[in-house]
Amino acid sequence: MTRAPEYVAPEYVTYAHMDELHELQRPRSEARGEMNFILISHVKELLFRAVIDDLDTARCALQRDDVADTCLALARATRTQRVLVACWESMNGMSVDEYVAFRDVLNDASGTQSFAYRALEFVMGNRPERQVTAAIRDGHAMLRAELAEPSLYDAVLQYLARQGFPIPVDCVAKPPTQQHESNPLVEDVWLEIYRHPDRHLETHRLAECLLEVAYQFSHWRSTHLLVVERMLGGKNGTAGTDGAPWLRTINEHRFFPELWTFRTRL
Repeated sequence: MTRAPEYVAPEYVTYAHMDELHELQRPRSEARGEMNFILISHVKELLFRAVIDDLDTARCALQRDDVADTCLALARATRTQRVLVACWESMNGMSVDEYVAFRDVLNDASGTQSFAYRALEFVMGNRPERQVTAAIRDGHAMLRAELAEPSLYDAVLQYLARQGFPIPVDCVAKPPTQQHESNPLVEDVWLEIYRHPDRHLETHRLAECLLEVAYQFSHWRSTHLLVVERMLGGKNGTAGTDGAPWLRTINEHRFFPELWTFRTRL
């Protein structure tokens, strides 16, 4: 009897450990939808990491006053964010009865427990004291490392200050673990930039790239809310959240706040 030749993984498989990647999906039930749920959850986690990498690249470029490279990295992040939004379309293809068939095996598992998602919020500047304290106390190493750095928006305000814009000292000298709070004097700076874009070409371009990143994040959140309402109705979410009402609350949050509020005055 002729033995089948031993499988030899090609370079594509060994380079990125694709064989290991495809072993990570281990459903806990026989429900048809659970495998898809796990796969899309894995995809989202990897995309979170990709966006974090691009935003960190943007932050590093801005710290050396390289607005062109900053905007390139922000544009890449935006493209990946659009793919993240599209992930909900795949999840949305599951009917509510398919989801209910395996929801109980999730136990207390919830997307709110994702350290990559939390790191993405930290990078962009949403650093509420409760989340920061928890991350420093017993959070993933990625979160602790991120909290040692200024957020992307902190880096933006520091850059504007170096360019001579009147950014308040307490906005640029605060510790990185402290969340930026909306400041009318920062709003004044963005208003000046948008009133005279011909005088502030680089900062205007930077602002537009930043706003697109913030917009896509809010788009992701709002699509998440719709999918949860379709799947859960008025049920509570997992891990102690109250489902759709909780998501409606966080949908009101905006990254880079003064970039949104100055428009009322323009």
